[in-house]
Amino acid sequence: MELAVDAVSHRYGAVVALDEISLRVAPGEFLVIIGPSGCGKSTLLGIIGGILAPSAGRVRVGGAVPSDCLNPITYIFQDFALLPWRTVEGNVALPLEHHRLPEAARAARIADALARTGLTEFRGAFPKQLSGGMRQRVGIARALAARPAMLLMDEPLSALDAQTRELLMEDLLALWLRERLGVVYVTHNLTEALRLADRIVVLSRRPGRIREIVSIEMPQAERGRPEAQVEIARLHDRLWQLIKSEAQVAERELTTADGGGDDA
Repeated sequence: MELAVDAVSHRYGAVVALDEISLRVAPGEFLVIIGPSGCGKSTLLGIIGGILAPSAGRVRVGGAVPSDCLNPITYIFQDFALLPWRTVEGNVALPLEHHRLPEAARAARIADALARTGLTEFRGAFPKQLSGGMRQRVGIARALAARPAMLLMDEPLSALDAQTRELLMEDLLALWLRERLGVVYVTHNLTEALRLADRIVVLSRRPGRIREIVSIEMPQAERGRPEAQVEIARLHDRLWQLIKSEAQVAERELTTADGGGDDA
């Protein structure tokens, strides 16, 4: 499945959050969106996922989806969004409950999603019994149970400590290399962006506009190697230079403004 964002703009009252955003996500592409606080990254993701209607422009999807796909575009949230009274298995089953699936097919999807995320032995555990990294794995497994064609991920690792974030990032990358789903991934973390992305969309401060789209030619599987670190460091510096001055201005604006937030 491919996705096209055509001249999307969005307002919150008098505040322009996004201005004329146009981009494409190819089938199986890992697209990362970065930018300073308040640039509208999460707003853009919400529009792509159909949670928000844009003030102007549109989002189009095209191409084939897997025959067993129940939800072509599926969210994975920053805060895990797990139901605390349900077990791991019960949370993973949630997106299947509104579809008329035979019981055997439902059980097979759940078992498959748990196996793909290393959660089989934790299927009877409750969220409070799991670490942050394991809870995020449950969120990923729940998304995979619907067999999506594209995942939307909003700061999925930001609530985790550095060690857990590194481990889960490697797990996520291994999963993507196996599945080759389309991914649109929002993050503040340049290291995450450079480890995962095929292309990185750099947004300006509010109103969010595309400053540049940086393509990374090096395959993801090679980026952790010692010999790749000079090129990764060069790309990191390039990205930081694109957002540094605007991030400083955005920080001052958010500090002095009433209210606000990442999508204000």
